[in-house]
Amino acid sequence: MRKKRRKQRRRKILVTLLPVLALVVVLAVIMVWKVFVVKDVEVVGNEIYSDEQIEAWALNDEYSWNSLYVVLKNHFQKQEEIPFVDSIEISLKSPSVLQIEVTEKSILGYVYISSLGQNAYFDQDGFVVELSTDVIDGTMKIVGLEVEDAVLYEKLELEKSSILKTLLTLTQLLEKYERIPDCIYIDGSDILLSYGDIQVDLGTGSSLNEKIQRMDQILPQIEDKTGTLHLDIWTDSDTDVYFKQDELTDIPVDQQTAPEE
Repeated sequence: MRKKRRKQRRRKILVTLLPVLALVVVLAVIMVWKVFVVKDVEVVGNEIYSDEQIEAWALNDEYSWNSLYVVLKNHFQKQEEIPFVDSIEISLKSPSVLQIEVTEKSILGYVYISSLGQNAYFDQDGFVVELSTDVIDGTMKIVGLEVEDAVLYEKLELEKSSILKTLLTLTQLLEKYERIPDCIYIDGSDILLSYGDIQVDLGTGSSLNEKIQRMDQILPQIEDKTGTLHLDIWTDSDTDVYFKQDELTDIPVDQQTAPEE
């Protein structure tokens, strides 16, 4: 008898709970359907791509009107690879507002690989982070290097490893002083920076920190001129430099960039 009563009690509880659970499910569905509707998108961390481009990549199917769906999809589904982007994280600021946080790949410069017909973009450690025909504004391009091949996520292979080391030091210094040139021309062991009508001859890779610091002080004084600032003669014992009016070195154009798609 007791067992029978227990079973009856359980049935009554179950009968009572089922409509409640069904109501909760219905309300949850209505909330997801009506409340979690994308009305605004905030994009942060992007410099290479516009807010509109990032938003188009993130909200890319017929269900992307639903903010909860977009967040869950970003979390559980493998992301589409986007050139120059390391990751995209999407979160809810509110049920109707999405925040998209973009982490772009760390890029110091790029060199054109003629055998690939692409530009190899490298980071501060010399690793190739992107192969693309695209040209990113404000990114240092390296001219004059003979690079036969480049493999994504592997170190840029140059004939002389010392050149890569010098190049990495130089590009980091230029980024630090915010003196991004139009291009860096490597001619043998000599380095030339091009800033349009102003070129800077750094000579070899010696004393780069001192040379770039000196260049940073002088450039504002000659920005309306045409010619070459000679820092190649700078040494620890002789810190004199000079500017030669109307002297410009021809930089090979065919090595500067890959043809854009």
